[in-house]
Amino acid sequence: MRVYLPATTTVLRGLLDEGRLAAPQTVFAVTPRLRDFYALSDAGADTEELEYAALLAAARASLRLIDLDPLVPRRRVVLAADVPDAAVSPMDDPHVDPGAARVEYGIRLQDVASAHIDGPGAEDDVRAAVNVVLEADLGSDDAQFVVDQAEGHELAWYATQEIGPALELL
Repeated sequence: MRVYLPATTTVLRGLLDEGRLAAPQTVFAVTPRLRDFYALSDAGADTEELEYAALLAAARASLRLIDLDPLVPRRRVVLAADVPDAAVSPMDDPHVDPGAARVEYGIRLQDVASAHIDGPGAEDDVRAAVNVVLEADLGSDDAQFVVDQAEGHELAWYATQEIGPALELL
């Protein structure tokens, strides 16, 4: 199953150095609940669109991780990885994102299909969004507007072999 792991550049560096990320991990994926959610609002959504929705949810979760580390660069990071289906447990909680899941599997570097990282032009908007993402989660329209500005930046795609050089440029 393809999963989208919210991360930071520090997590990315750890993956390169250690070759794996310890389990468990919170990820986002095309879960049955995500399919049901989109069936109500966009019945024509295909798997690619649902995967993109899971990636965007992981990018928002990356904002929360950045908030926890004041020294990490203000760039969202998402890892796309392929893990065994049996290792993925959807979170069937109405209070979490419909694509949220737990992976009870150490994600290895060879499981990573790609990394998605904000470019330098997103840093100011990401910095502002990090400061208010929790308020946005609690329903603040003003905070949501700031988060939307950060989410308006497309994440750049990097193949696994490009992750190290991409980190060197930060």
